[in-house]
Amino acid sequence: MGALQKKIDFAVIVSVKNANPNGDPLNGNRPRVTYDGLGEISDVCIKRKIRNRLLELGEGIFVQSDDYRSDDYRSLRSRAEGELSKEELKNADKLREAACKKWYDVRAFGQVFAFSGGGKGKGDGLSVGIRGPVSIHPAFSVLPITTSSIQITKSVSGEGDGTKRASDTMGMKHRVDHGVYVFFGSINPQLAKLTGFTAEDAERLKYALVHLFDNDASSARPEGSMEVSRVVWWEHNSPSGQYSSAKVHRSLSVYPKSGVADPKDIDDYVIDIAELDGLKPEIIDGN
Repeated sequence: MGALQKKIDFAVIVSVKNANPNGDPLNGNRPRVTYDGLGEISDVCIKRKIRNRLLELGEGIFVQSDDYRSDDYRSLRSRAEGELSKEELKNADKLREAACKKWYDVRAFGQVFAFSGGGKGKGDGLSVGIRGPVSIHPAFSVLPITTSSIQITKSVSGEGDGTKRASDTMGMKHRVDHGVYVFFGSINPQLAKLTGFTAEDAERLKYALVHLFDNDASSARPEGSMEVSRVVWWEHNSPSGQYSSAKVHRSLSVYPKSGVADPKDIDDYVIDIAELDGLKPEIIDGN
């Protein structure tokens, strides 16, 4: 396939049932909610899941989490210094080229490499910013969500005779009863040329979006509670695209079916994609 020659826009429709899609640490880990009551999943959370899926495929990933680590590096700096040569770490152009070639997420999402120098003088350090071609929007629910909260026992008291419950053994667990979320993204061929992001990389991203919640189960997101319902993939016929990303994204509408006042399932929604002359989307069912 080679270099990416055409602009790509995409959308992902996610169904949530009795799960916490993305907890807010500033709000007791309750599901993120906008001021309008719509559920939200941050772009950072979505990128984390994409990175995890690609790591499972054997792709080199620079920003790894402790749960998904394929090496023994415990920090980004140690990973960069361990995988890049001293010559590359001292030269901005060589660092940019080597990092994009080695790590998928660097050439896709970009990265800032900022290192302080070993000497005491100014100017010993190196700071390199890489702008990636793949942009991911936050996901928002179609309708306002309802959040349920229950008190749970986090652990069994290990002190005394065990008859009294310590205060730190109790906690709260939150979930979204039901919600359909939508997020959008784009791939810019001009920036892809700078980082070496290829058409093959775009296909891997498409696969990761379809399988976004594979191996992602947890106490907050039980197996089957998060599901990718559809991935809509628009491939333009030129690097600049036939239409703006805003117009392409607006062509997708998700709303409850007529007569359904309280939707409880993805089947209670209409997924409507308006036709754009000369731009036909690829519609992929979730895994």
